Amino acid sequence: MKKFHLIALAALLGTSLAHAAKPAENREVQALRAECAAQHAVNFDTARDDNEYRFVYAKGQLRGEYTEGKALKCTEAQYVAYLDNADPARVMSAYPTAAGRPKAQKSK
Repeated sequence: MKKFHLIALAALLGTSLAHAAKPAENREVQALRAECAAQHAVNFDTARDDNEYRFVYAKGQLRGEYTEGKALKCTEAQYVAYLDNADPARVMSAYPTAAGRPKAQKSK
């Protein structure tokens, strides 16, 4: 019975460490992402039918499904470009160590 408790404790500890390793986005990061999404808003000329799905792509990257009144998130490339032009103080506030800041893909 003790062996089972040790295994269960190890499983719980491993799960909690996995969640702790992935940092949650702070409010400043969420605000920057929302501003990027607003800057790259998508509009369609025609109304959507009831059974129609509209998936939006930007340079081959899926941004998501378009629905009225809902902003689509930016692609990583769009977000990196937005961060490069955003206020440096806000970017440093969102990513103080720059460790989690998205970087542009290097071309080969």
